[in-house]
Amino acid sequence: MSLLSTNMNAHFSFSYFSSCHLCLLGFLALFSISLTDQNSDHVFCIEGERQALLRFKNGLTDETNRLNSWVDKERDCCSWVGIVCDNSTGHVHRIHLPGPDDHCNFEDYGTPKEYEEASKQRLKGDINPSLLDLKQLKHLDLSCNDFGGIQVPKFIGSLENLKYLNLSSSNFGGTIPPQLGNLSELHVLALGSFHNRFVPIKTITWNMQWLSGLRWLHHLDMSGVNLSEATDWHQVINTLPSLVELHLSNCELPHIQPHVPSLNLTSLSFLDLSFNDFNSPMPSWIFKLTNLVSLDLSGCNIHGIISSSNYSFRNLTSLKFLYIYGYDFMNSPLLFEELSSSKLISLYISSCSVSSLLLNSLRNLTSLRSLDLSYNQLTKKVPKSLGNLCNLKEIDLSGNHFGQISLTNLLESFFDCESPRLESLSISNSELSSPIPSVIGRLSSLQKLYMSDNRIEGSLPDSLGQLSKLSTLDFSYNSMTGVVSEAHFAKLVTLNYLDGTGNNLTLRLQVANWIPPFKLQFLRLNSWHLGPQFPLWLQFQRNLSHLDISNTRISSQIPESFFGSFPNLSYLDMSDNQIQGMLTFPGIPSTIEVLVLNSNEFSGSLHHLLCSDGVKQTRDLNLGNNHLSGVIPECWEKWPDLVLLNLENNNLSGEIPRTLSSTSSLQFLSMYGNIISGSLPSSLMTLSNLKILQLGRNKLVGNIPTSIGTKLTFLRILNLRSNNFNGNIPQELCYLSHIQILDLSRNNLSGNIPRCFNNFSVLSGKETNSDVQFSFYVGFASFVAIVGDSFVTKGREETYSSILPLVMLLDLSSNSLVGHIPNELTSLFKLKSLNLSRNQLSGSIPEKIGDMKELISLDLSVNRLSGDLPISLSRLNFLSSFNVSYNNLIGRVPTSTQIQSFNESSFFGNKLCGAPVTNSCVLVEVPTQNKQEKREDHGIDMGLIITIVVGFVTGFWIIVAPLMFSNSWRNVYFRYLSKLIKIRGL
Repeated sequence: MSLLSTNMNAHFSFSYFSSCHLCLLGFLALFSISLTDQNSDHVFCIEGERQALLRFKNGLTDETNRLNSWVDKERDCCSWVGIVCDNSTGHVHRIHLPGPDDHCNFEDYGTPKEYEEASKQRLKGDINPSLLDLKQLKHLDLSCNDFGGIQVPKFIGSLENLKYLNLSSSNFGGTIPPQLGNLSELHVLALGSFHNRFVPIKTITWNMQWLSGLRWLHHLDMSGVNLSEATDWHQVINTLPSLVELHLSNCELPHIQPHVPSLNLTSLSFLDLSFNDFNSPMPSWIFKLTNLVSLDLSGCNIHGIISSSNYSFRNLTSLKFLYIYGYDFMNSPLLFEELSSSKLISLYISSCSVSSLLLNSLRNLTSLRSLDLSYNQLTKKVPKSLGNLCNLKEIDLSGNHFGQISLTNLLESFFDCESPRLESLSISNSELSSPIPSVIGRLSSLQKLYMSDNRIEGSLPDSLGQLSKLSTLDFSYNSMTGVVSEAHFAKLVTLNYLDGTGNNLTLRLQVANWIPPFKLQFLRLNSWHLGPQFPLWLQFQRNLSHLDISNTRISSQIPESFFGSFPNLSYLDMSDNQIQGMLTFPGIPSTIEVLVLNSNEFSGSLHHLLCSDGVKQTRDLNLGNNHLSGVIPECWEKWPDLVLLNLENNNLSGEIPRTLSSTSSLQFLSMYGNIISGSLPSSLMTLSNLKILQLGRNKLVGNIPTSIGTKLTFLRILNLRSNNFNGNIPQELCYLSHIQILDLSRNNLSGNIPRCFNNFSVLSGKETNSDVQFSFYVGFASFVAIVGDSFVTKGREETYSSILPLVMLLDLSSNSLVGHIPNELTSLFKLKSLNLSRNQLSGSIPEKIGDMKELISLDLSVNRLSGDLPISLSRLNFLSSFNVSYNNLIGRVPTSTQIQSFNESSFFGNKLCGAPVTNSCVLVEVPTQNKQEKREDHGIDMGLIITIVVGFVTGFWIIVAPLMFSNSWRNVYFRYLSKLIKIRGL
């Protein structure tokens, strides 16, 4: 198992225990409330309180009609669901309306469907103040519902008789009202979230002084509440002398006080401070809590412990549950010796750098039932001394370094127990390479076995088939080979989870009509050899909800009765086989959420599959890379929950269906590589949640709609390459700020490249793409198929799959674009591939092209570009593909390690010189000149200046001066000028 799952399992084990304790408190509260004289006559509820409950119901949204007994015609509200009254007075004492999961462990909901079903059962809406009319109310439980982020109502603080208040995991937000501090009779206060991953809204409290008056409080849970401003939490908690349980997990507590002079928490038995970043040594006061039964300090960034007899785990004589995660200081012989004298039942020491040498210290923990040593520095076999731990039921050794140890030696001590009680064994991700030993069959109590993500070789031992109690078997992603037969499953009658994916095993049955002894719910055999015939034994697994038999060499048709065999199937992956036939399956389960059939040999029409009756709950439909043909039918209103649709690389024709607008949740759409014609319908622009739109390699025509940019604003990938689109590139595409792949190549587009592409915030680095969750909850195989498309980069087509979030590409090649390359393109600092080749672009290459330092591929070939190659090109250190051939470029090729590494063909058809071009740049020599020549060529000629000045002065006094000062001279001059004009006029 992964580190996260291991840690969460550990934490939920504790949460489950504490939740059960909370339920017990609730039961005791109910018992104390309802304890009356058994012989007294039944008393109907009080009319005013009945009306108050009806008003309370009216404020709620009850989608599944849980409160159907709460009706006006039913006079006795004491018989209503969730209501308990006092049999003597008729007063309502108890409202118990928790959501569908008693412990609120929402992690149990593995699929969106399961979560949605549970969500419908949760009460929503508002909490009506009419509850104030229930004067004797002592117990209020509205946990595990969904109140949409509303604040906890202040009026609840006026229910002065309350002893039990549980509002945990009900999606409350805002600030906890300090008025709750008025509930002086309160014994149980639960406001925590129990790590509910589906609750995005956090509740806040600015201080905790309002708790000081709750002197009778036994149980306090504020897990998940933001207490970052509550600097007084130590002092307040210390004023609650009756406190038995304290849960402050994941509260962003600002610090933890190292020493408390006077400690009043002597009754405290359960303390959970996990996942608060204290960044401090272990507080000494914790070791004074001698009644402590359970201590959880996981993920608290505690970086040391004081070595003293006063501060020792030996002081915690009642401790049975210890959860510690991520502390290097636990790699200490002294601490392990201290723990060895305890009465621990569960010990979780994960990611603490514990070495193998310390394990011998645990030999005396004979009461231990659960041991988590995952993600430490264990390199040797488990010491023989741990053979004393024959009561151990769970051990997790995942994430260690057992590469040189055989599994036989690693687990030898547990095989030595005469009656091994081990129920769960996890050795995943531990670098194991030896085969699974046959002695594994001696662990007769084993229920869960996790061995995934190793390098285990060999085949499955037959002895696995003797583990009759085994329910979970996971040996996925190893290097196992060989043949698997019926013998490997002979006695696995309780098996319901089998994951062997990623191995090269062959299932070879001796009995053709084999009926397995198990009833699986989860089955993954990806990359096994099951074919060529379809495995008919699967039809006996009627409980299956998850089935993956992709890449298993099946080439026959699917039996007609196959889909009717699985009434609960939600996930089906049969991709990457050679399955033949038409998609005319009768009775595909309406429960299917993920249907992955891509990369097979399916043929014929889609009509029967898409247009059959029955409400579809499918979110992921992947039919890409088959031989499907015909028109895509207009039946998409039957697929309202679709999130991913992949029809790429088939022979589908006709136009894009208008009814696709019914799939309003669609995020991933690919019809790439078909023969779809017509223009892009306006109905497509209503799919405002689209992140990926791939329509390349079809026969689409018309202009690119401007509404793509204004309506599909969440697009990350837009691929329209190899169609017949014409007209200009719409300026509105610049609104696609999240775009990371824009491919409009091989069309008939004209006009200029928009100057506003610098608005692409991901490509320019203004926004990171780390939040891109392409896989979402859909199958990974579908994710790879729909985004593993071909893009031209490095001068060739390449396919991207799981690395797609890293690809940043702009391809406008093979169009008729004109004008200059916009300077604004050079601000796309995160762009990795730019292709503008085979257009009619003119002008020079932008000088700042070198600012695009992450470019891997740059193709500007076959245009009309002129001028020099910018010197800044030498700064593109990551270039692995470069082409500027067949332009009108001149001058020297810039010098850099990258540029000079390219072939001369990258520069053909220009007038460039210098390496790697064979044309040498001719150096023009300037003749040597002496000082006299320089003076004559470039100095000032004073003789010429003097001559000009003398001539000007002489001319002035001989001609101009007499005209200015002599009247007779002026008369003679103007008569002569007049006569000259008359002669010219004749």
